[in-house]
Amino acid sequence: MLLAGAILGLVTLQRLGELLLSRRNTGRLLAQGAHEVAPGHYPLIVALHAAWLAGLWYLVAWRADVDVSVGWLAVFVVLQALRVWVIATLGPRWTTRIIVLPGAPLVKEGPFRFVSHPNYCIVAAEIVVLPLVFGLVWYGIVFSALNALVLWIRIRAEEAALRQ
Repeated sequence: MLLAGAILGLVTLQRLGELLLSRRNTGRLLAQGAHEVAPGHYPLIVALHAAWLAGLWYLVAWRADVDVSVGWLAVFVVLQALRVWVIATLGPRWTTRIIVLPGAPLVKEGPFRFVSHPNYCIVAAEIVVLPLVFGLVWYGIVFSALNALVLWIRIRAEEAALRQ
């Protein structure tokens, strides 16, 4: 129980920190003349991720019999390193919203050399892997399906914004 709570606590703190960083970066980008694209789906993303994390807290943190898979935890740690790589590559342009800064070139360094939406690949993997750390296969599958629907909306909106 203690290890599971510590893992979920760290993930929760990480996500809250990322929301603060995103808010700061969004404000700076908007002050530079950027604009947000397709904000209507953003509450869906926030709700999905909040429900995913809250559900994990509910199912895992208070149980005394939780087994933590060290192998899946190692995979999750690698995903966190990749997440940091994406955020560091985008620097002040990283945000959880679709923010377009006119005239700014597309980022093609770091993980963007290999895939056009590395953060979405990482998030998709995280959504299934963290539940697997706690043996919740069904939970990972359900939230992966929900995330796929939200990402379908999100990526279409972002690709349209990038084409303009």
